[in-house]
Amino acid sequence: MSCFLQEYLLDSQNMEYGNEISSSSTFASSSYLSNGSGVEAATSADPGTNLEILSLRKLGGSLEKLLVDEEFDYSDAEIVVEGNVGVGVNRCILAARSHYFHELFRKGRNDKEQGKPKYLMSELLPFGRVGYEAFKVFLNYLYTGKVKSSPREVSTCVDDTCSHDACGPLINYSLELMYASATFQINELVLLVQRHLLNIVEKALVEDVIPILVAAFHYQINQLLSDCIQIVATSDLDNVCLEKELPQEVYGKIRSLRLKPQQEAEPGAVELDPILEKRIRRIHKALDSDDVELIKLLLKESNVTLDDAYALHYAAAYCDPKIVKELVSLGMGDLNLRNPRGYTILHVAARRKEPSVLVALLNKGACVAETTFDGETAVVICKRLTRPKDYNENKRQGELSNKDRLCIDVLERVMRNSESENLGVSSLVIADDLHMKLDYYENRVSFARLLYPAEAKVAMEIADADSNIREVDLNESPTIKTKRLQLRLQTLFKTVETGRRYFPHCSEVLDKFLVDDMSDPSLFEEGSSEEQRVKKRRFTELKEELLDAFYKDKADQKNNRSALSPLSSSSSSTAKQGGARYKPRRN
Repeated sequence: MSCFLQEYLLDSQNMEYGNEISSSSTFASSSYLSNGSGVEAATSADPGTNLEILSLRKLGGSLEKLLVDEEFDYSDAEIVVEGNVGVGVNRCILAARSHYFHELFRKGRNDKEQGKPKYLMSELLPFGRVGYEAFKVFLNYLYTGKVKSSPREVSTCVDDTCSHDACGPLINYSLELMYASATFQINELVLLVQRHLLNIVEKALVEDVIPILVAAFHYQINQLLSDCIQIVATSDLDNVCLEKELPQEVYGKIRSLRLKPQQEAEPGAVELDPILEKRIRRIHKALDSDDVELIKLLLKESNVTLDDAYALHYAAAYCDPKIVKELVSLGMGDLNLRNPRGYTILHVAARRKEPSVLVALLNKGACVAETTFDGETAVVICKRLTRPKDYNENKRQGELSNKDRLCIDVLERVMRNSESENLGVSSLVIADDLHMKLDYYENRVSFARLLYPAEAKVAMEIADADSNIREVDLNESPTIKTKRLQLRLQTLFKTVETGRRYFPHCSEVLDKFLVDDMSDPSLFEEGSSEEQRVKKRRFTELKEELLDAFYKDKADQKNNRSALSPLSSSSSSTAKQGGARYKPRRN
């Protein structure tokens, strides 16, 4: 086995650039890369060569069993990839195929730890990430010399109209293969992936070329780096975006390339006012510092507007969701303004895939039907950046929903129901009724946080639940207490209605669970006495189980916080996280 691998590596190293890798532009080829297109001709020309090729194929198939067949799992080490998933490997094969692994395993040869040694992928990679699927394809290449076809669940998007030749998931998957092959020094695979990425950058959106450029820079893949720099330099991506996302060295080179045509332009050409550019930069720096008050001051002291600085676009791309919401709430910018690329603020937010940012923009009137110059809506943008694996992920009740799926669901629902609902709580202010309704909405929000934490978090952020629900002051007057409870009720009501609008399926589950609790006690009076007793007992049992789980989770969170922070700050941190405020009331 080692002889075959050594000969294979020697053959690969002797190949000249351009002839090393199969010319296929995809990763679907299953032929041995070291043999190229001459394998089939050789098999028919020389019986001896034919036998050798068949033997090598059989050897590759036998080694593949070590990866795919549990019965042949003789792995002696584990590499833990994203999601804390351990992948078993055979150190002898990896060490023979990769000098990197040879050095890694040689250093740990004298370790006396019991069991299989474990290596964290995040600690092995100097840059980037490698997911489970990409790492399995990489390992298959090391074991067999073949590149398996790309797993569709991680290399395609969920947009049915996409050709999947340059969408976000394919780029990310290709980059993961690049990170693995470059880090672990498998040069022939680096060249194959580079050729594939060179095909992709010709078709991809310039925004999607940025991560390829950054990877090529970090791993010094020169041809790919040069092509990407040329594409970005001649694009209409603004310098603000490039300075934010690129290494300084790369940004400087692109900026110098862009300056040459400007210097050669006619004297009458329009240039950006340096004073205006300086003021815009100050606004962006204030956004980087999350300082909305400073932004107000800068706007007041100059003649620059949020729209002049494309400040809302910048915030939607890079700022904390709470800052985006504060900025939008100022009402000083056009939510449907297009930047030079033809993107509205919602389009930029769709690329970021942060549900709370999308909902904040939609609540303030951002138009979901607006398209880019290429005819893409925010929904399409989101879909073309989302993998089927993430979109179709089955989560258990109480686990966080995938953000990609949440974003698509929110945008699609608003597309179907463009009319907004203006709901109020004007009739919910009478004293006795106030307490009853308050109990109901407190319970509802608490159970939403327990059963659907991601969805509840988005709804609460939009409703300002953290800031509007305050701790009780025991010395407050009855009037102040009533106002406080009304504000609390309004906030909870807004949280519930936001959930109804954007997460109707979650709301339906909560409706079924809570309707008997407050809304219609007569439902328990239907049927015979025994049936009524069974209904009440089952409902109480279910509710108690959820409550016990809720209290247990909160107790664990409190213990964790106590272990990490001083005792004096435990009450404030609990209040900030909403740990005690939303506990369901036991009736």
